Amino acid sequence: MDTLLSGLELLARLDVLIALFIGSIGGVIIGAIPGVGPAVAIAILLPATFALEPLVGLTMLLGIYGSSMFGGALPAILINTPGTAVNALTTYDGHPMTKNGQALRALGLAYGASFMGGILSIIALILFSPVLAKIAPMFGSREIFLAALLGVLLVIIAHRGQTFAAGMLAGLGIFLGTIGLEPVKYTQRFTFGQEWLSSGVNLIVVVLGLFAISQAFMLLNDPESAPEAKPIRGRMFKAMAEVFRYKRIASVGAGFGVLMGMIPGVGEFTAQFLSYTYAQKTSKEPDLFGKGSPEGLVASEAANNAVPAAAMIPLLALGIPGEALTAMMLSVFYVHNVIPGPGLFLNKLDFIYALYIAMILLNVIVVVFMLFSSNLLVRIIRIPTRFLGIMVLTLSFVGVYSLRNSVTDCAIAAGFGVFGLILKRQNLPIVPIILGMVLGGIMEVKLRSAMARVKTPLDFVDRPISATIAAVIILLILFHFWGLWKERRLKEPEFSHDHDVHDSQMR
Repeated sequence: MDTLLSGLELLARLDVLIALFIGSIGGVIIGAIPGVGPAVAIAILLPATFALEPLVGLTMLLGIYGSSMFGGALPAILINTPGTAVNALTTYDGHPMTKNGQALRALGLAYGASFMGGILSIIALILFSPVLAKIAPMFGSREIFLAALLGVLLVIIAHRGQTFAAGMLAGLGIFLGTIGLEPVKYTQRFTFGQEWLSSGVNLIVVVLGLFAISQAFMLLNDPESAPEAKPIRGRMFKAMAEVFRYKRIASVGAGFGVLMGMIPGVGEFTAQFLSYTYAQKTSKEPDLFGKGSPEGLVASEAANNAVPAAAMIPLLALGIPGEALTAMMLSVFYVHNVIPGPGLFLNKLDFIYALYIAMILLNVIVVVFMLFSSNLLVRIIRIPTRFLGIMVLTLSFVGVYSLRNSVTDCAIAAGFGVFGLILKRQNLPIVPIILGMVLGGIMEVKLRSAMARVKTPLDFVDRPISATIAAVIILLILFHFWGLWKERRLKEPEFSHDHDVHDSQMR
């Protein structure tokens, strides 16, 4: 109880509350603008948060991360265009409800489900924090190395149908992290005698290039558009209260969000589809799904909003980010020499509680804001895409230059912006590059410190936690290849049948 009160005291500071308010409202606005999204906004804001205290910077970024999905539901429901990528499933039932004249009801259910999902997940995490505080100190260098390796593997496997590309891009990220002075003996690696490479490739420069600048190029290249949406009329609070009719689906969706958020590389999409599938299987009207089902909308929004709080668990407990946004947040910790991991739960549990309470407050702030401002956000949707592109590009280069006052960094960011544009045009994943850079650095440092106590390969797995993680890694690889083999076996009869038909036609 004392720790909880200490967390509240940390959060009660004026600068923290202002940061939380700005992040929460800003996240809703950013989420409501199709084509921007939280990754772009967080990438642009990162350099500015380095000048703030860790709790102030993180509450602002968490506000954007957690509230963007609320805002992203608005264009998904009204104009069939998800504001953020994770609101794509919201269009399945949200927009058909709008076409049926139920726009207010759809928005109310989306906001109510998001609020329930967010609050339930944070309550669960606050209850689990004492358990995590006891488990975290059991993780030594070997365990954290294997957990980081598992994170890389999960990120690769999560991109079904693109595992080879995801693996190559994760490898590229690991390679980028090795450029410059290595962390133990400070010898130069892959610098080729170039002074500008001796300080390495900055993670924030790569993040801004791949996410923000590439998105600006996309907005500038695409045809000019300013989507239209009709104003919302009616009582939003009454529409939001209807979510309690579907509390079972919202609770299960939040549960999936918590579980999937805690697993690196899985995230919102898996949680949403599991929640949506469960809702459809248990519904009395399964045929309505995809045509305007309130249950489908609730399942989708409850699951995606439960993920942000859960995604903080591997980041805070082990220092291992699960996806791009938490990888960006990790850099805020490092800049202030606050190292996430077992020591954080052991020594700064009040800081952890402050973050969780901040996430509860952000959900409350966002819901109150959404009650009164949906029609204002409808106008924001109409911002022309090319104007947005120019704004994002300008802010991105200002952010890159402010890091080290380096024109070289701007050139590197522009290069990664072009590379990111190519990846997006080819529908290839960007996240593995960022997680490769972050997790690769963690793996190298922890492997080197672990090798002092390792004489044989079996010494790596001579403790229960390391043995368990190693077993999970082996099982994941086996299941993945078994799945690929099954897919190939299923395709072979189809190919042989097509071949036989072709031969008979030739005869």
